[in-house]
Amino acid sequence: MTTRLRKVWSAVRYLVVGAGTSLLSLFALIGLLVVLLLCPFGIGIPSLAPAIRLARWPVGVDRRRAARRLGEAIPEPYRDGSPIKDPATRRDVAWLAIHAATGMFLGSLAFGLPLGVVQQIVTAFAWPAVPGGIEGSVGIVVNSWPRAGLTLLVGAAFAALTLLMPRLARWQARTARRLLAPAPGVVLADRVAELTATRAAALEAHGAELRRIERDLHDGTQARIAAVVLQLGIAGQLYDRDPATVRDLLVKAQDTATDALAELRTVVRSIYPPLLTERGLAGAVRALGERSPVPVAVTVVYETGRPAAVEAAAYFVVAETLANVTKHADASQVDIILGGSPGVLELEIRDDGRGGADESRGSGLAGIRRRAEAFDGTLTLTSPPGGPTVLRVELPCGS
Repeated sequence: MTTRLRKVWSAVRYLVVGAGTSLLSLFALIGLLVVLLLCPFGIGIPSLAPAIRLARWPVGVDRRRAARRLGEAIPEPYRDGSPIKDPATRRDVAWLAIHAATGMFLGSLAFGLPLGVVQQIVTAFAWPAVPGGIEGSVGIVVNSWPRAGLTLLVGAAFAALTLLMPRLARWQARTARRLLAPAPGVVLADRVAELTATRAAALEAHGAELRRIERDLHDGTQARIAAVVLQLGIAGQLYDRDPATVRDLLVKAQDTATDALAELRTVVRSIYPPLLTERGLAGAVRALGERSPVPVAVTVVYETGRPAAVEAAAYFVVAETLANVTKHADASQVDIILGGSPGVLELEIRDDGRGGADESRGSGLAGIRRRAEAFDGTLTLTSPPGGPTVLRVELPCGS
């Protein structure tokens, strides 16, 4: 019973506040209508787009209220560009019209019915103290006990109607969600555009990575191997005439081959670090922390098998972020938290440096974001001047 009363009280509050936003919707609707009527005279045309944006404020209030009521997020459906051509504008206007027509009525019911219950009960028992009786809320003059009983029946009817308030509140919230959430076709189109952009970014990053690997192999490993081949060729020609020079050439060839092998291993590690295979993501991140000039503390909240590509992306995010911290942050401590769930890998990197990190200044953050978005992931950066800087990355694991 207590739980039901709490639900009724919550619904009454929701509907009463909805009466206030209904007035805002009415004013917004009238304002838009006035601007539209002025458009044929040329006066309203410059004001139409600002008026639509202004009308989005009460719509946003109702969107957030409905989301809290239903316990689920209702994303904003607006697109960049002119609000006049935005399909969401028509849905906003439809909500303003419906809410302006029904919100005040429902709010009045939610406010008046509980008060009516209290008034009927007070009238039914207090009439003997008032000469001539008391007029009830439905026009019945209570001056006798039979009429008092009838008043109590009316109060019981009001109470039964009050118990329906959660249904009315749910209807209002669901109507708001249906109109104020992105339309299914719009969601699909936006999703396709987002995936197209992330695919393009992923292809660009992949191409840049291939070019880097090719450059490293060409300028480093390939040049050293060519030097080895040349030294061995000269040694073959001098083998019979100058054994001492041949010995020096073989030693140089061995050193050059050793350097080439080391560079080749470095290139291989940049493709997929062997540490991930040997120690897993947590161990590989700890190894990065041990090599960092800035002290690093690694906390593993949730650890399980992840797709190799996702673990590699997370590893390189940590490596690139630690490199940024070392170069730019002037930090004395870095904290890394690995967590998430079987479906999402969550990574948080926090440093106590100077803050003020800006993705637009070419500090490597744009590359980290592209790496995350290539896996349909997200990156959130918080870096006020003076610090701390907090980088959060979520990478879906495809399960």
